[in-house]
Amino acid sequence: MASSSSLVRPLCNQSQSPLLHWVADRRKAFISPLCNGGSATSKDGVAFEPCNEYYSSKNGSFSSFFGSKNVSFNINHKHPRLNRGVARSGQAMAVAVEPAREIMTKQKPPTKQRRVVVTGMGVVTPLGHDPDVFYNNLLEGASGISEIEAFDCAQFPTRIAGEIKSLSADGWIAPKLSKRMDKFMLYMLIAGKKALEDGGVTEDVMEELDKEKCGVLIGSAMGGMKVFNDAIEALRISYRKMNPFCVPFATTNMGSAMLAMDLGWMGPNYSISTACATSNFCILNAANHMIRGEADMMLCGGSDAAIIPIGLGGFVACKALSKRNGDPTKASRPWDVNRDGFVMGEGAGVLLLEELEHAKRRGATIYAEFLGGSFTCDAYHMTEPHPDGNKLDLYYYKSLHFCISYFRWQCHEDQART
Repeated sequence: MASSSSLVRPLCNQSQSPLLHWVADRRKAFISPLCNGGSATSKDGVAFEPCNEYYSSKNGSFSSFFGSKNVSFNINHKHPRLNRGVARSGQAMAVAVEPAREIMTKQKPPTKQRRVVVTGMGVVTPLGHDPDVFYNNLLEGASGISEIEAFDCAQFPTRIAGEIKSLSADGWIAPKLSKRMDKFMLYMLIAGKKALEDGGVTEDVMEELDKEKCGVLIGSAMGGMKVFNDAIEALRISYRKMNPFCVPFATTNMGSAMLAMDLGWMGPNYSISTACATSNFCILNAANHMIRGEADMMLCGGSDAAIIPIGLGGFVACKALSKRNGDPTKASRPWDVNRDGFVMGEGAGVLLLEELEHAKRRGATIYAEFLGGSFTCDAYHMTEPHPDGNKLDLYYYKSLHFCISYFRWQCHEDQART
């Protein structure tokens, strides 16, 4: 029908609309045998072939179809654009009456999917700055929550947090730079370099890497709050007192950028800020970059350092923090019926993700394999989960669907090898 409309539209501009009614009346004759030459037709008019008289017609005449030798299209010399439909009408009609062809689609074999593994880990936490120490403390039930010592918080109803009491940047970051940057960046750079060290990425290995295929995706929920807060306090005196790095060092992506500049990595580099889910988003996105072939190695995770007066005061104002100041080690109880809020913490956790074959070639230790994940939102509240727990099943379904698809591909690969 679209082809028919395009053919008759130029005729309408020439005020020949009566012809359309006449064509409609002749439709039945159009799909029936048209001449003695004998055209191939079907009862439903779906597919047929023009007759010999159609091919032998002259001057653009459609007499073979409409039964009259005097019906033809006149060429309009004043408006040549109106002749386009006339000039191509025979060609278009021939296409319209071509026999239907069966379309054969070839099923493509499953594409080989790149596999992602974990080859390094780095942490900076209240429970320790080494993955083994951190993990053993978790197994022993140790708590990193204690009274805040970084500033006087006597005026606040909450005076406890998971605070890092001490951390040395010696050997990890230049002293001049460590004094300028926010603590969230300090934690991120140290954890990132610890992950490289744990993954066996020495200087010799670093020289062998394709740095255009190495990226950093480490996020932060709050960013450089301390640097920005100090800049506001300095502005009360004069803008000349402000730290010239206060704006770039306050952005959440600057930690990933500084680490990439330090390492010379030129692959995907940005950060994600999605509150408590920041690190999970970064890990999943980093893995996806590698699955798509955009990177062979990625540092990913998260870092935050918001235990400062403005950070503590903000969470107190929205009544989100626990007030168990007398028993800080038992204040964090997310599944307890007597839970009275969460407890703030600080630190960084970074994973070194690597493409499987890339890791094998350099003889890396493989801790685990990344199978998949998903992104969802319960669209309910800024801080509270949905009371019915809806959308959790959607998250689990999407994640399991990804993993099942992966296992099906893996089974296909195994069968192809055998």
